[in-house]
Amino acid sequence: MFNRITPVVKYLLIANIGLYFISSFMRLDLSAFLSLRDLHSDYFFPFQYITYMFLHGSTMHLLSNMFGLFMFGPLLEQFWGPKRFMIFYFVTGIGAGILYSGINYYETNRFATAVENYTQDPTPAEFKHILEKKANIEVGKYPDLNSQIYDYNDHPDDQNYIDWSIRELRNVLAMKSNSQMVGASGAIFGILLAFGMLFPNTTLMLLFPPIPIKAKYFVAIYGLFELFSGIHRSAGDNVAHFAHLSGMLVAFILLKIWQKDKKRFY
Repeated sequence: MFNRITPVVKYLLIANIGLYFISSFMRLDLSAFLSLRDLHSDYFFPFQYITYMFLHGSTMHLLSNMFGLFMFGPLLEQFWGPKRFMIFYFVTGIGAGILYSGINYYETNRFATAVENYTQDPTPAEFKHILEKKANIEVGKYPDLNSQIYDYNDHPDDQNYIDWSIRELRNVLAMKSNSQMVGASGAIFGILLAFGMLFPNTTLMLLFPPIPIKAKYFVAIYGLFELFSGIHRSAGDNVAHFAHLSGMLVAFILLKIWQKDKKRFY
């Protein structure tokens, strides 16, 4: 099975898995410096558009991305050759990071505006709405916070509760402004889209449920699911759905450019 691993895929697997276990065993917080930070953050640096792709937040996060790379990467590398595959991987990963940064920048600015508007007209209902719908915080999971909101609701004109709510929202804004993103998902979703476009009628066997499906349908369903999840994001969901979609979008554009430039080889 492992004989099918191509050179670039092998090195990418080694780099991702190696960094994860080095940081875990040596207790190094590599994400503090190498993860992709929000553009508002003082800790943002352009090189993070590359380094974020080699970090993962959990073992399952790592395994899911590396499984996708292992399953779909080798055939694309054989089809394109190592150089073009490596260009594709990094362009889609970096492109996904850049597009996600733009989306995140816009969302953070919107949240900052909502917080500023709240300070002008604070109400318990609006405070909870901002936390749940704009900050994606599942209030019910935090008993102390939930209790405070109930008390605030009973005393909506109490200045102490108003000041507390404003501090809480500004703390959330500070956290959003220093948010971090890690993972190779943007590049992996780019690989997934490329596989579906280049080998659309290849039959894949799903694990859950265990049914066969053509690659083109699998990619379409996955993309729609990510779009739905990104637009209708549930409270507590910390998955960067729009980074996944950004990787697919960049992959689509790159494939179209390459299809028009068939005389150029890598």
